[in-house]
Amino acid sequence: MPYDDRIPPTRHGRPLLTAAALASLSLTVSGCGGGGGSGLAPQTQPHAGSSAVKPAPSAPAATTPKPSPKGPLTGRTVVIDPGHNPRNRDHTREINRQVDIGTGHKECDTTGTATNAGYAEARFTLDVSHRLRTLLESQGAKVVLTHDNDRPFGPCVDERARIGNKAGADAVVSVHADGSAAGNRGFHVILPGRVRGGAADTAKIVEPSRELGTRIAGLFLRATGSSPSNYIGDSTGLDTRTDLGGLNLSTVPKVFIECGNMRDPKDAALLTSAEWRQKAARGIADGISSYLKR
Repeated sequence: MPYDDRIPPTRHGRPLLTAAALASLSLTVSGCGGGGGSGLAPQTQPHAGSSAVKPAPSAPAATTPKPSPKGPLTGRTVVIDPGHNPRNRDHTREINRQVDIGTGHKECDTTGTATNAGYAEARFTLDVSHRLRTLLESQGAKVVLTHDNDRPFGPCVDERARIGNKAGADAVVSVHADGSAAGNRGFHVILPGRVRGGAADTAKIVEPSRELGTRIAGLFLRATGSSPSNYIGDSTGLDTRTDLGGLNLSTVPKVFIECGNMRDPKDAALLTSAEWRQKAARGIADGISSYLKR
């Protein structure tokens, strides 16, 4: 369905790393796969006139689950958080409900942004998240999505954090695209700042999240060829925030990535390209893999 929301979110932050340092990150990842199958033998029927009792049909043979591929991320759990939900726009009352984010209260969720042609951020984030899941699973990781377009709205930002916490994730990445002014281009990774209040205490995750975010930024740059944001973070590709419930309430390493600006025509052309989205997923996967294998 078309999406016509046109109010871009406001972003603020501070620089942490130079673009040259991001570009210097050059690491590789690998993986493998496997499969299997099963069948049933035919039954013998009694001949005509026989007093033999016809045997009862056999129960279907149990299907053996397809084994997970073994690879460098075997035993690791990654939670992918596709930003927003394609049906949030139909549930404005529910997503406008205020939830506690530790430093205050915010909306449960938002509709997200869209390109000028109507390609919704929520569609983009699901597509990239599916590609990312495939790449990580091929390396043996257990991947959990906070949602898979299987809910009428949300989940709320506090629940998104709880999903990662409950999974005991080794890394969580929330996938987004920005909605800034035309001319503002590039990607940036949002890192959690130090927060302590209510249910929020990020002291233990600030440093590992910075490491995760730095690796994702460097390898996203390499995989996509996109530059770090020219409007946030002094071209470092990194931004620190303390106003996002999904970060404040996380107890495991977590970052957001804004893959580009949907309101800029040049960035929009990339974000709507399936080929580029595959590169974006590859860059994020490479960053997660290098962080988990460090």
